[in-house]
Amino acid sequence: MAFSEELRELAAKVRNWGRWGDDDQVGTANLITAEATRRGAACVREGRRISLAVALREEGVQVGQPAGRINPILSPTSLNERDQFAPGIWTGTDDMVTMSTCAGTHIDALVHVGYEGQLYGGRPLDTVRARGGASAAGAEHIPPIATRGLLLDVPRARGVEELEVGAAIGPDDLEAALAAAGLTVEAGDALCIRTGEMQHYRRGDRRRYAVGADWKMTGLGVSCVPWFHERDVAAVFLDNYAYEVMPPETGNWDDLLAVHMLQLRDMGMVQGQNFDFEDLAEACAEDGRYEFFLVAAAEPIVGATSAPVHPVAIR
Repeated sequence: MAFSEELRELAAKVRNWGRWGDDDQVGTANLITAEATRRGAACVREGRRISLAVALREEGVQVGQPAGRINPILSPTSLNERDQFAPGIWTGTDDMVTMSTCAGTHIDALVHVGYEGQLYGGRPLDTVRARGGASAAGAEHIPPIATRGLLLDVPRARGVEELEVGAAIGPDDLEAALAAAGLTVEAGDALCIRTGEMQHYRRGDRRRYAVGADWKMTGLGVSCVPWFHERDVAAVFLDNYAYEVMPPETGNWDDLLAVHMLQLRDMGMVQGQNFDFEDLAEACAEDGRYEFFLVAAAEPIVGATSAPVHPVAIR
């Protein structure tokens, strides 16, 4: 099994190792400067806040593929109880959640995916340990995202309700969505790319959302990776499960998750999945404004390779 030569060349072209220092642990989040944050804040006109997260629930987006990922299970640790060692007449309830860190809307840490024995920055795979997780570039290092967000509504730009299953989103789609919105990308922006796949989950078809149809899934194509790199995009978030198209565009199954590999391991790209852009897309279409202030702070779980997040678009 080997990476395609074409993708190996692309990896070398987009690699950011050393760009922000040899010990860098945040990758393209370095592009979210104070200026980028101010640009995002300037997009706020009415102060409307739109949640981009799916609810964390036992019947969530996980359906057992891949194995081991579980939806949140909520369990009380105390139920309307008194603390016998504390004064007063109050009763209280506490609970705990057992879940995969990528169970719902989440951001990937840079150590989430690697290949050929290396993670972002050339770190070895054993940077991630069986106990304690990642010793570097774990989820606790993901800085709060506060920058200008751009909604790229690909189905709307194509003039369809949803994309064909297994469709690859390429640079032409991104350019068309930007043109329809009347926007251009600036360094430090976060792109929210709507595929429309979240509609299946909202309609209750969890399996179609999570595994596609006939092992085909709609998502980003590899050709988007250099496009993001050339424009110094800080973060890319999608409203689907796999993030990228399946099967791989190259036809070589060894290239499965090529976008993950190139963006996380080589670029250090901030990326996330299971974002819900449906309400945002409706609001943007109503007034023709597709830019907003995006605020998203991942839970700083020490050593985690991904982290739950509740992103909010403020318009």
